[in-house]
Amino acid sequence: MTQELTSPSPAPQMPAPGRGPAWWRDAVIYQIYVRSFADSDGDGIGDLRGARARLPYLKDLGVDAVWLTPFYASPQADGGYDVADYRAVDPLFGNLQDADDLIRTAHDLGLRVIVDVVPNHTSDQHPWFRDPELARQRYVFRAGRGAHGELPPNDWESVFGGPAWTRTERGDWYLHLFAPEQPDLDWDNPDVHAEFEAILRFWLDLGVDGFRVDVAHGMVKAPGLPDIGHGQQAKLIGNQVLPFFDQDGVHTIHRAWRRLLDGYGEDHGRQVIGVAEAWAPTPERLALYVRPDELHQAFNFQFLNTAWRADALRRVIDASLAATTSVGAPTTWVLSNHDVVRHTTRLGGGLARARAATLLMLALPGSAYLYQGEELGLPEVTDLPDEARQDPAFFRGHASGTSGQDGFRDGCRVPLPWSGEAPPYGFGSGGSWLPQPTDWRALTVAAQTGDPSSTLELYRTALSLRRELPGLGDGEMSWQPAPDGVLAIARPGVLCTVNTLGHEVEIPLPGSPLLSSAPVAVNGTTAALPGDSCTWWGTR
Repeated sequence: MTQELTSPSPAPQMPAPGRGPAWWRDAVIYQIYVRSFADSDGDGIGDLRGARARLPYLKDLGVDAVWLTPFYASPQADGGYDVADYRAVDPLFGNLQDADDLIRTAHDLGLRVIVDVVPNHTSDQHPWFRDPELARQRYVFRAGRGAHGELPPNDWESVFGGPAWTRTERGDWYLHLFAPEQPDLDWDNPDVHAEFEAILRFWLDLGVDGFRVDVAHGMVKAPGLPDIGHGQQAKLIGNQVLPFFDQDGVHTIHRAWRRLLDGYGEDHGRQVIGVAEAWAPTPERLALYVRPDELHQAFNFQFLNTAWRADALRRVIDASLAATTSVGAPTTWVLSNHDVVRHTTRLGGGLARARAATLLMLALPGSAYLYQGEELGLPEVTDLPDEARQDPAFFRGHASGTSGQDGFRDGCRVPLPWSGEAPPYGFGSGGSWLPQPTDWRALTVAAQTGDPSSTLELYRTALSLRRELPGLGDGEMSWQPAPDGVLAIARPGVLCTVNTLGHEVEIPLPGSPLLSSAPVAVNGTTAALPGDSCTWWGTR
């Protein structure tokens, strides 16, 4: 597929490495799940034109950059993470001109743009895989076990459930750590390296400011592809090094990409970054992905998975900061994304706890990622009918009877409610690809705008304060004495208190209240912190 630009935008003039502040160290970056953000053409699926039209909303929200999930040409077997052409836009989402227009508009608004790159696997419709000879050079193929090669080469399981191998008509087997439509590339082949470096340059030339690297802990497999020895392997991801994930060899790839990004930035007067989606068993192993010569950021899934308890939160914050500080990198915090249950539901305390968790995250040193809709307080949609679901993990796991991902990622991907009293709530004129709850009318952008008690206005205020207060963002922090169940985090000029308990706790008045996730009662020299709340206090 070939797509051309009618009027390519000029490269944005932004500081190159060493020529200005590192914008990404304390940036707030907003994830757009493209098919669920905004629909411009009435087909029920979000697209690039819809996203472009809503960029002023994100500028007003107060974020620094947007991250777009894949919009490349794809059969959509896994929501676009099965890429058939990395240099073309899928017609579902528009065309290459639409991508260029979105990048241009974002830059005009002062927003940077990060796009996904998917290097662990392609679509089975990629030209390489469709050519039998090229496929066996550039993907992971092996002979089967058993008397006639009838058994998979090893016991690896797909993240989506079932075996990680599919047999071909030739009798050999190919590896797919995700869906069978997503064959794993063989990164021992130099052609694979060269192709992805060319892909990065293509999008950099179009003006993007960075890449979120999907499955950045993948690509490299242990020599000999050894068995793991037991099932339910998806539950081990992020808990231990596996022969197919978090192998040391991935860092060679990331170092090469960092050299490319830095060199491109120097040559073009821009700062461009790489962000690792890396599941690692410890903060120390995660920090390896953000060493000075590797990627700039890595999602902190240890923080995302932490229970809502003061002791647990303090441990993971300390460990995360210590690990990234040891390599001179900022910590990157995240609570929700398109692959996990929304934190309004996941944390178990409803909207009050989710609001508190967000203020805690935004008070920590480093960068933060927001997932579309969390600023509206959207809960996970847990009652989608089976016939509406599209997550391949749902179908693979149920068909195979094995334990992969839970298969319910559709619940966090339901299209956003923008306005109106009934679905599709301004998402588009033609409905929505996943059904929206009928009780979301109070959660729309229009309904919450201007309401000082709304979650949307809480986010807007928090992001505004984060810009105005130099003590927030990247920098020093320290723990202050606090009652059991309460965290007190000192930043320059700001104190953040978090009550993780389900009941009110009284503390000495620490300063003047700047922002709170729930109303705080101040009585002379004391303050009553509501249960499951977070408050920012101004201090001297």
